Amino acid sequence: MEKQKILNEAKKSILEHDAERARKIAKDALAMGLDPATVLNAGFVPGIIEVGELFDQGRLFLPELILAGEAMKAASEICVAAIPASEARVGKKVLIATVEGDIHDIGKSIVVSFLRANGFETHDIGRDVPVETIIQKAVELGVEVIGTSALLTTTMEKQRELETELRKRGLRDKFKTIVGGAACTERWAKRIGADAYAANAVEGLKKIKELTGLS
Repeated sequence: MEKQKILNEAKKSILEHDAERARKIAKDALAMGLDPATVLNAGFVPGIIEVGELFDQGRLFLPELILAGEAMKAASEICVAAIPASEARVGKKVLIATVEGDIHDIGKSIVVSFLRANGFETHDIGRDVPVETIIQKAVELGVEVIGTSALLTTTMEKQRELETELRKRGLRDKFKTIVGGAACTERWAKRIGADAYAANAVEGLKKIKELTGLS
């Protein structure tokens, strides 16, 4: 199978939210000798981006959104594991979570895939995650950056709560924080005291590189 065809098939597997197909395509692409980062960024990521757009337009429903996210996760795990260690590791740890009360994680999944493909040790602790858990895991894992996503205006307050709790516990200077999600804005990030805001995955990668001194 030629390169462009397999990249198209990768995108299609995400649009059809088929985890088994996505997993097989990822393995086939690597067996062909294709660069794993290219397979991820030029094949699977465009698929998950389109899924997010379809959901925003009301043309895709939540169960399909969740299944597409699972397919993306399956493919990205295979691709990221195949990136040579010398290329993969940048020595920076990032924790990513969707805040409590919010089960949307397509945007988060895209950011996680971008970060892993660019060498960050990225810990995705899931969706609907309480502030207490976010802090505990950040301390336990020794991350440099905490990224949180909130798609709903009703869950944005959890991002503010995280900032408040970090300050109360004397931990605020230990971590850089970045917020994202449909409900968030640059103004919101500044209001709650977060270090950065990202409107999308590409910007998220850029901002996290800046926060960790890589650009």
